[in-house]
Amino acid sequence: MIEEVVGMAAVRIPYLLGHAEIAALYGVKRQTSQAWKTDGTLAGPDLVASGNPYWLLTTVLQLSGAGGREATPQRLEEYKASVPGGYDLERAGLLPPIVGIKEVARLLGEEEQAISRWRNRRQIADADLVLSRSPLWLLETVLADAEARGRAVLRHEVELIRAGDHAPQKPRGRRTTPSPPRRQKTGLPAARTFTNAEGEAAAEFLAAVLAAGHAVVIRPKNEAR
Repeated sequence: MIEEVVGMAAVRIPYLLGHAEIAALYGVKRQTSQAWKTDGTLAGPDLVASGNPYWLLTTVLQLSGAGGREATPQRLEEYKASVPGGYDLERAGLLPPIVGIKEVARLLGEEEQAISRWRNRRQIADADLVLSRSPLWLLETVLADAEARGRAVLRHEVELIRAGDHAPQKPRGRRTTPSPPRRQKTGLPAARTFTNAEGEAAAEFLAAVLAAGHAVVIRPKNEAR
């Protein structure tokens, strides 16, 4: 009997880099790559998936040769070797739909924690690419895997992803919104004694002390006979 073996075409995915990969390519710390993004040295991300920014290799290589930055041929080859089936893409508009865990959860109507568990237990297709320790899938990989496993897919979410609707980028750095100023306490007033006939004055004194942020202790005082 002759058996027919049907092979699957190797997945091809564009060369993409996160901050960790950019840092490795230029031989710097990850924080340096993040600083390049903050100060505008590095252009805005070509892709945001699960709130994380990613750049095309062609975008990242524009940094080389300026400010002492150099992506050496050896580091470039090491990066390319880490992305089997990778290919150069000139601009972000040509990117195929690529998703992270947040988008996969939306597509399948599941919690993000469930997708992470499935990935750990090999109950979902292997990520097509792992950048800065975060998994990325081609949308078509997720859809084919869901069909093979009999999982329902939310079609309206598929269309949103195809239209470029991804989770917004996570904020980085310190919070810029100033905290509300703390109420400053005034000097502690001297203790006062009030008679029964001075109830109104006592109430005004009590209100003023509390408004200044102080606590009040009231001690009864017996009148001398």
